Amino acid sequence: MDNKNISSFTNPKSYWLSSTEETNFPPLREDISVDVAIVGGGMVGITTAFLLKRGGLKVSVLESDHILQGVTAHTTGKLTSQHGLIYGKIKSQHGTEKAKQYAEANESAIKFISNIINEKQINCDFSSQSSFVYTQKDKYIGQINKEVEIASAMGINASYTETIPLPFSIKGAVEFKNQAQFHPLKYLLSLAEDIHGDGCNIFEMTPAVDMEKGTITRVITKNGYKVTAKKIIIASHYPFYDKANLYFSRIYVHRSYILAAKIKENFPGGMYINAEQPVRSLRSIPTEDGELIVFAGDHHKTGQGPNTINHYQNLEKFGNNIYTIESIPYYWSTQDCMPLDNLPHVGNLSENTPNIYIATGFRKWGMTNSTASAIILKDLIVNGSSPWGDVYNPSRFTPMASIKNFIVENFNVAEQFISGKVSRLPDELDVPVGDGKVLEIKGKRVGVYRDENNKLYFVDTTCPHLGCELKWNLAEKSWDCPCHGSRYTYKGEVLEGPTTKPLKRLYYN
Repeated sequence: MDNKNISSFTNPKSYWLSSTEETNFPPLREDISVDVAIVGGGMVGITTAFLLKRGGLKVSVLESDHILQGVTAHTTGKLTSQHGLIYGKIKSQHGTEKAKQYAEANESAIKFISNIINEKQINCDFSSQSSFVYTQKDKYIGQINKEVEIASAMGINASYTETIPLPFSIKGAVEFKNQAQFHPLKYLLSLAEDIHGDGCNIFEMTPAVDMEKGTITRVITKNGYKVTAKKIIIASHYPFYDKANLYFSRIYVHRSYILAAKIKENFPGGMYINAEQPVRSLRSIPTEDGELIVFAGDHHKTGQGPNTINHYQNLEKFGNNIYTIESIPYYWSTQDCMPLDNLPHVGNLSENTPNIYIATGFRKWGMTNSTASAIILKDLIVNGSSPWGDVYNPSRFTPMASIKNFIVENFNVAEQFISGKVSRLPDELDVPVGDGKVLEIKGKRVGVYRDENNKLYFVDTTCPHLGCELKWNLAEKSWDCPCHGSRYTYKGEVLEGPTTKPLKRLYYN
């Protein structure tokens, strides 16, 4: 895509997907029994299945679409234990021991991936890099110095610097050495090849819609087939099953944006993210057509905020302020589950479900946290415990760390719910080609999309999950829920959970 023709940003395309082949595993066509059923074929699901099969267990992965097509395919592909200025937060909110566990888990994840790549000789553009959190504001210097001190005490190779090799000045930065970057899909597709076969399976186009709990646990799929398993892992990004556990009140959902651009200048290497808002993240990608530079950030809560195209344009402006962008062949967005207390939820779904496990809430740092989660889940299932289990435990009690965010985020959900019900709607069918609007038709709220052939698509805009009213996302051509992050195509098909049900299609004369 030439940069003269990118003003619309209405056809997102991920580089990771464009540079790999789509998988073709079969759907589930019969009832089966396994040791472990894993719902979700992203990085957590595939890595966990890979480890459990190596441990001698019979495993099945159930994926609603094709594996590795969701959040995993829309990442920046950074392998780092540097998750913003996180270690100061964890220490103050959860204590020194849990900060140390978190550091060990994520540093171990980098080493694990590196070892698997070397063992299997996977060609996935893996390279060691330094990772930086920098600031251009004086008020963050104290936090950065504190982060250096705490991270170093946790065993991370961290240091303070007042310069970075990007073409602008900074006030200060924390550098983590021995971090890495890679092509996540090339890596994970190699793991997937090892899973399928010898009594283990990957089933695609097999949405899970419910579970049966008890001594015997079962996953119920959309087509009616059941998977009976001794253990079930919910690795569907946002939990597809949330009866009585209220995860919708413990995590909220953000969208972020990414450009992969060709620039005129040489990029110095390294991975970078700023401490302040708006977030700006950079790294390079080696490709057959030359190096691409990733410009990422500009997040907002799903279904909230201005025209989504603005976020791509903001990143384009940022890139052009520091480099000369020649073209933008790829751009995409991603969705992340944000925990209220800054820590992921990995382990038993609840204290009352010893056979059901969950992994969610990676706070935009899914590459190492997904891998650490897989190792934790394997240890819990095979050994009964994990050395990092406490810091990731979904049943942890952290009122001081989460109560403020609980009030803020759940008030926001209520606010969105109410405003969606009472907002004034246009009643004219004035919908441009390639766009969507919420209209009032015959006294009902209706989502209308007009395609390039002037065909109209009508859907009920009430989210089937918990009844919030959906908002139109022009950049992705999707209907997004501003309360809990469910997303649907303009035809009403499910794109992202927590919902498991499509939108009701409506037809009017």
